[in-house]
Amino acid sequence: METIRHIDPAFVDARGEIHNLFEGHLGHVAMITSKTGTVRANHYHKRDHQFIYLVSGAFESHSVDTRDTSKRQVLHVKPGDIVETPAFIAHAQKFTEDSVFLAFTTLERESGKYEEDTIAYQVVEGYINPSLKSAGKA
Repeated sequence: METIRHIDPAFVDARGEIHNLFEGHLGHVAMITSKTGTVRANHYHKRDHQFIYLVSGAFESHSVDTRDTSKRQVLHVKPGDIVETPAFIAHAQKFTEDSVFLAFTTLERESGKYEEDTIAYQVVEGYINPSLKSAGKA
């Protein structure tokens, strides 16, 4: 399932703060904005491992294990939290405030690779990317 942890500053002085967000191999990083009331994701990845770091705003992260749909959860995410989503965990974000987040993925997202690894799966009511293959509803 998904995990959440809050990232406190690793270092603070008069100049500001350093927050260490990620260690490991990354294939892609994106900064994404989302409006209050919108839904993102509603999919899962066959191989990719994803991390979402919330810079500002708030959202609910809904997830279900596609291999055992009785395993479901909702995480309440606030600024400074990072949500980790392994492969085969269908996930969707419902934004309760206008938000900015960073998405880190272990696979590259160049043309065709994202669509090949990503399967549409309706975790919550809301947007479903029409260009993805569909696995149905949770």
